[in-house]
Amino acid sequence: MAYWLCITNEDNWKVIREKKVWGVPERHKNTVAKVKPGDKLLIYVKQENVNGEVKPSRIVGVYEAASEVYRDSTRIFKTPQGMGNETFPLRIKLKPVKIFDKPIEFKPLIPKLKFITNKRKWSGHLMGKAMREIPEEDFKLIMSSI
Repeated sequence: MAYWLCITNEDNWKVIREKKVWGVPERHKNTVAKVKPGDKLLIYVKQENVNGEVKPSRIVGVYEAASEVYRDSTRIFKTPQGMGNETFPLRIKLKPVKIFDKPIEFKPLIPKLKFITNKRKWSGHLMGKAMREIPEEDFKLIMSSI
């Protein structure tokens, strides 16, 4: 079993929750192809300014991959600015494991996370990625923060 950190924004977190599906752009096909049914996916919502309120980067829930990767270009995800007409066509069906009542703020975890090797420039470990594999140890650390 593998563990993944899936990086999204506020708008698409709502889609993930309602439709129980994860989608990534075509350019991330090699990464998403490694996800297998039964893998655990942590949903990471990046810091955003929502109606004047800055919401910190946080982990909002954990899902289990419930399908292989499949292709569907139906427009359900909201395309972030600067991504053109992206529909996130490479998708995985999800089974909710736990939606956190209180999201886990990400920044306090950084000093303890193994996959973040450069603690000062930590965002570089996530920037430009749709998702990344994380060690089981980091998954357990995050889950113990609930």
